[in-house]
Amino acid sequence: MQLIELWPMGLFLVLAVLVVAGMLVVSAVLGQRHSGGAMGEIYESGVVSTGSARMRFSAKFYLMAMFFVLFDLEAAFIYAYAVAFPELGWAGYVEIVIFIFILGAALFYLWRIGALEWGPQRGRARRSPPLHAGTRRDAET
Repeated sequence: MQLIELWPMGLFLVLAVLVVAGMLVVSAVLGQRHSGGAMGEIYESGVVSTGSARMRFSAKFYLMAMFFVLFDLEAAFIYAYAVAFPELGWAGYVEIVIFIFILGAALFYLWRIGALEWGPQRGRARRSPPLHAGTRRDAET
């Protein structure tokens, strides 16, 4: 490849750098300058923060996010199947039915073990762990 063929790419790179630099310079020259209030404090979405940023969250938040990603990603696979349906034929249909069945089984499993429940546990008594030989209660009896 010769350098003469790459001049449009070089011109594009130079123009992109000039546009970004120009925006930064214009913003620095014309931008507002004020201080006071909560200007130097950390904020989130325009709201001044209160309390510590090192809060502990329940693991259910992370589990729910993972479940969302898992079951949302399947929509992309099903959409890709729908687009390619004419080329895939019956073999593709059988494969997508198996795929949806596996996802349904996973959702049913998550529902049965209570992973999708957020509220307090109802109707289930909390069981204490079983006592093993050699514990204090066994020694007393």
